[in-house]
This record gives sequence, C-alpha cells and structure tokens, in this order.
Amino acid sequence: MSVESPKTLIQVARTSGETDVVPPIDLGARVRELRKARKWTLEQAAKQAGLARSTLSKIENGQMSPTYDALKKLAVGLEISVPQLFTPPAADKITGRMALTKSGEGAAKATTTYEHELLADTLRKKQMLPYRALIRARAMEEFDGWVRHDGEEFLYVLTGVIRLYTEFYEPVDMRRGDSAYYDAAMGHNVISISHEDATILWVTSLV
Repeated sequence: MSVESPKTLIQVARTSGETDVVPPIDLGARVRELRKARKWTLEQAAKQAGLARSTLSKIENGQMSPTYDALKKLAVGLEISVPQLFTPPAADKITGRMALTKSGEGAAKATTTYEHELLADTLRKKQMLPYRALIRARAMEEFDGWVRHDGEEFLYVLTGVIRLYTEFYEPVDMRRGDSAYYDAAMGHNVISISHEDATILWVTSLV
C-alpha cells in the first residue's frame, strides 16, 4: 500500500486571529532533514534503513511514493515512529494555540499492522504527537522486529483488548480504560487479541 503526501494546504490559526496558509509536510524533505541531522550520507542512511540508495534518493526527491514497508524501514532506520515522518520537529515556542479534531476527521495514515488517524494535524511545531490507532495486527510475527524511537509514549485503550509487548517486560493484556506510559526507545509492539480490531489513543513526545 502506498502512502502519498497530503495535497491540500493546511490553515494554521495564530493568536493574532489571522490565518496563514502553510504547505503540507513534504515527506522527501522531511526524510532528508532527518538524515542530515544525523550527518548520514545517502549510502549510510539507505544501509541503516535496509533500502537501496536509489530508492532513498527517489523518496527524498519526491520521485516516488513509498510503500508502507519502505516507510516502516525508514522509521526504524531513523529510530522514530512512522507518524513522526509526517510531523515537523518542534522549533520556536508558540503559545495560545488550539486545534480541534472532530471524530473521524483526523489525517489517515493506513498501514499493514496499524491504521493511524493523526489528531491536531493542523497544529505545527507541537511538542506531542497524538493519534488514534486501529490495531490490525494479531501476532508479533506481523512486525519486522521492535518499534523503537526517541521520546516517551502514552497509550490508552479505547475499545477492544490489546496485548502490549515491550522489550524489557512481560507482555500485558489491556482493556478499555487501561493505559501505559513508557520509554519509547524501549522496543514495543501492540496487537489486538479481541475479535474486532482494537482502538487505542497514542500520544508520543516529539524530541
């Protein structure tokens, strides 16, 4: 499944009451920025992510829309989560802002194991990344190893039953209303163990 960059412009309301139109996240530029921040060459980053150099070059230059597998490899190689690929880093401090996301109106990012709905997506330069996730995975074998990235993460079960796997703890089953807060650099994965796909609220700190 390919994931394309959003084409619509995003409106950001400032405290002055004015509204500016800002461009959407450019995935290629975001990947290049993350790579250069680590002082990696194309060859080094491609090797880290397990991708061909030509593939990474095309992604950075907007010449191809990467599949989810490629996005997942990029995220693992860069040690961030997939949603963080679509979120700019925090920069200047901005105060007095608010973003309202009505039910079902978040930015959708479908994957093979999770279906993410990014919340407060119109708010730029934020310190946290909130998103609702539909858990499709039913077994650890559906993941290519642990998910791990910088920062801390909060998980809250909305519906269904999940099993939270972490690198240093025994797996734990969680039901509606249960929550967990953990170091995101520790390997972690979530599967649904209920008949239906479980849904959870995830909040990831952006560091």
